[in-house]
Amino acid sequence: MFTGIITDIGTVRALEKRGDLTARIGCGYAPETIEIGASIACDGVCLTVTDRGRDERGGWFAVSISAETLSKTNLGGWAEGSRMNLERALRVGDELGGHIVSGHVDGLAEIVAMVDEGDSTRITFRAPDVLAKFIAPKGSVALNGTSLTVNEVEGASFGVNFIPHTKQATTWGLARVGDRVNLEIDTLARYVARLAEAAG
Repeated sequence: MFTGIITDIGTVRALEKRGDLTARIGCGYAPETIEIGASIACDGVCLTVTDRGRDERGGWFAVSISAETLSKTNLGGWAEGSRMNLERALRVGDELGGHIVSGHVDGLAEIVAMVDEGDSTRITFRAPDVLAKFIAPKGSVALNGTSLTVNEVEGASFGVNFIPHTKQATTWGLARVGDRVNLEIDTLARYVARLAEAAG
């Protein structure tokens, strides 16, 4: 489980196709604190650490990415130098600063508009139609692993305001119109919608 509070920005150091795709990701985490088998959310996708170490460029960890994950997320677009939001798994006693995030991506949303509002940026996303019903104004979503509050919803489109801190502490400062982003809907929204269907 995760909270959607990003703790580092990783960089793809190397990619190798060996059945599954193996990625080596440079990070600011001390390698000795990363356990083999630990879960790290990479742009919101829960991946299992298969190796870790340190070289002249600093610490790194490796993960294996299945064909299924590549087909359902934006990780298939990774190349050497790609940057992604990182979050280590929630531990008992950690502060829950965002919302409960599973690291299981529900689908891909597309950035359809970006407008600067003062120092902040309002980004409009288009969600897959099948997921749009789970997104509500003032509700939570995880986009590329970041816990965010929805400002407004119109059909399958919804808007999120990004403050300067979020743009600096995550990869959202690099976002562009046309980008496809990993979307995980709020678990509570999923169950509320299911209960409403059952009651109907």
